Amino acid sequence: MNTKYHQLHTDTLQNRFGLRVAARLSAGTESLPHDIGERLRVARDQAVARRKQPVTAMHRRTASAASRNGNTATLTFGDDGLGFWGWLSSAALVLIMAAGLVVINVIQDDDRTTEVAELDAALLTDDLPPEAYADPGFLQYLKTGTSHGNGAMTR
Repeated sequence: MNTKYHQLHTDTLQNRFGLRVAARLSAGTESLPHDIGERLRVARDQAVARRKQPVTAMHRRTASAASRNGNTATLTFGDDGLGFWGWLSSAALVLIMAAGLVVINVIQDDDRTTEVAELDAALLTDDLPPEAYADPGFLQYLKTGTSHGNGAMTR
């Protein structure tokens, strides 16, 4: 939706709401004393004088082409492109995002490598020989030992 049209529509709705509120307030002033009614009238007049004036004119453009596709029609208003600086800033943002993804990938790979290295170091410095980890019975013992809440092996 066009921003200027949206602003005009919003201003129109605000004006209608203001008129309804003013009418409601005016209807309620009949039972008030004269001096309070006058003060309210002056305050309303000041508020109306200070309110933002609505935008009365919209920019109109002529469509440069119209195309039809089945039951739909499309109007084109010429080149509304970004221009050189728009394309340059878009390309810079895409490059920055791609560089960020590469950095995240490298960091995650380094973290995985560090975890595997720590696991290997723990296996090699443990009291058990590495062949014990290949034994299916030992693997079953590890699975059942951790599922019972032991959490860690005792030496």
